[in-house]
Amino acid sequence: MAASTALWLVSLGIVTLIAWNETNDVFDDALEESGYMIMAATTDWNERGLLQERGNDGAHGRKVDMQYQIVAAGRVIQRTGDAPARPFVSNFSGDDDHGFAEALVSDKRWRVFVVRDAARDVEVQVGQRTKQRYDILEELAEALWLPVLGVLLLLALVCWLITGRILKPLRQTAASIAAKTPDDLAQVALSGQPREVLPIVAAFNGVLGRLEGALQAERRFTADAAHELRTPLAGLHMHVQLLKRQHPDLAAPFHKLRTDIARMTALVDSLLTLARLDPLAREQLVRQPLALRPLLERLLADHAAPAAQRGIALSLQCELETVQADPQLLAIVLRNLIDNALRYCPDGSRIEIDARMIGEHGRIAVRDDGPGVDEASRQRLTERFFRVLGSAQPGSGLGLSIVKRIADLHGIGLSFGPGLGGRGLGVMLDLPG
Repeated sequence: MAASTALWLVSLGIVTLIAWNETNDVFDDALEESGYMIMAATTDWNERGLLQERGNDGAHGRKVDMQYQIVAAGRVIQRTGDAPARPFVSNFSGDDDHGFAEALVSDKRWRVFVVRDAARDVEVQVGQRTKQRYDILEELAEALWLPVLGVLLLLALVCWLITGRILKPLRQTAASIAAKTPDDLAQVALSGQPREVLPIVAAFNGVLGRLEGALQAERRFTADAAHELRTPLAGLHMHVQLLKRQHPDLAAPFHKLRTDIARMTALVDSLLTLARLDPLAREQLVRQPLALRPLLERLLADHAAPAAQRGIALSLQCELETVQADPQLLAIVLRNLIDNALRYCPDGSRIEIDARMIGEHGRIAVRDDGPGVDEASRQRLTERFFRVLGSAQPGSGLGLSIVKRIADLHGIGLSFGPGLGGRGLGVMLDLPG
């Protein structure tokens, strides 16, 4: 639009200049013709005597208002009513016997054409005020600005429509690229793409292909390594248990060793779980109606014994009857949340599981009144291997990463907030409507 407007202004200036030159030419021709006509009409003025001044009453109403003088021996002997009493031009020095001149009479500029009859020493001077020419130019500009503005608006509309139509495929390509997620590395379709962006889309597809290959290699390595570690860890656990029986005096070191092996086994299990979850897509999940209360009651029963040993109270409030989810994956999510709450809450704490409708969607919340997590750390809780500083409890830092991955696969919103009574940590699962 800036370029179009600039070009239109330039073109308007050119049109105005041409109109001004053409107007000058037209009026100059009119002055010249008038001079010759008057000269031809007054060839016998000596026989008739001096002509009297006569007004030109209709001149003021005309756009082209020309005044003439008949000058003999340097004196005006006849003129129109609005012409000055003295000659427009004295001592005319034009080429031959005619020509144009500029005159200043009573602070008014005139454009004058002079034709001379040297034999009779008489001149005809026809003049027109320069202001009248500018007035005509102003009228021309006033007549042009509205059409020009209309054309500019039309140009803007046409540019907008054409540009929008041309850029529509680009916007569609940008939208398809922006919609890509770490789980969606499918190639961008080349069909229907503008020819100019085909190399860019092809290069982007190449990047996606290489990224997919790298991720697949990483996932295979993680899965293979975790799988290979499970067997020796199980064997190591059995040997430590056997040695503990054979050497009861070393029970404390062997207990610490068993704890470390159990932690490593849990880490390997978590890595295997993530390795299975990473390649999955939402479309591959088998969702089915799942009775929520029996699942929550079973999980609480599994954790009742360790909670009772530490004096931690577990409570359940469930107003949701069924949810659409993969039963095994949802059980992993809830089990990890309860495990985390038990691990990080001190003895004598409270843990509450609350499932109810919030607006048009269901929410499952696991809250406790433990030490809680600061706001900055909450933003990083789902990062893999991230653990809050100062926590003395064992863990791998993968539990909430698994929860996040399963929640994303189900389209479940995961958020963190304060726990019971404004203390502790609350983990909210907002189910899709």
